[in-house]
Amino acid sequence: MSISVEALTKVYGVQKAVDGISFTAQPGVLGFLGPNGAGKSTTMKILTGFIPQTSGTASVGGFDVAKQPLEVKRRIGYLPESNPLYTDMYVKESLGFVAGIHKIHEPAKRIADIIEQTGLGPEQHKKIGQLSKGYRQRVGLAQAMLHDPEVLILDEPTSGLDPNQLIGIRQLILDLGKTKTIVLSTHIMQEVEAVCSQVIIINKGTIVANDTLQQLRKNNSGKSLEEVFISLTNN
Repeated sequence: MSISVEALTKVYGVQKAVDGISFTAQPGVLGFLGPNGAGKSTTMKILTGFIPQTSGTASVGGFDVAKQPLEVKRRIGYLPESNPLYTDMYVKESLGFVAGIHKIHEPAKRIADIIEQTGLGPEQHKKIGQLSKGYRQRVGLAQAMLHDPEVLILDEPTSGLDPNQLIGIRQLILDLGKTKTIVLSTHIMQEVEAVCSQVIIINKGTIVANDTLQQLRKNNSGKSLEEVFISLTNN
């Protein structure tokens, strides 16, 4: 399932947080990179119907995010940067709550599968408020994946994970990208190099690069992704 963005703009007062960007994403993992305040999270919030755009269009699987928001939300799983969770709920209880919202068939089986996929087994009977930041991230990812969406929008999904956890979640994202369209925002360049087939770099609300990782390096004299990122955004 594809994502299509055309001349997308978001204005807050006199500031253009997103300035007429256009791109498409197909099944695979798209790395969505940029410095803080570049417009990454704003774009993701528009794609998920969390906030409206000022102008331009965005669609998911042919459904317009502004005109057909429910159809879009059925097809999207979203892990926001803030990862809002009900901390008084138990892990398994919270997944059951989300399963009820999505009216998932055979929820117990699906919840068990997701707990295994995200490595939440040892913590599933704890309250979310008792979990480490890394495990809270896993709960957020599990909630985003629970209804088996065709598109995943992940804003800093590996924040707070230790190196061992990172390997597992990166592999999960890579596996999911074989059949799903994933937009991954991260500041960790090794993560992008490990899982992303396409890279977009956004700076001050505009796209300054949009290519495969290999082509991006080739176009920049073989520089590392980190060096390319700095050269395109350090102004």
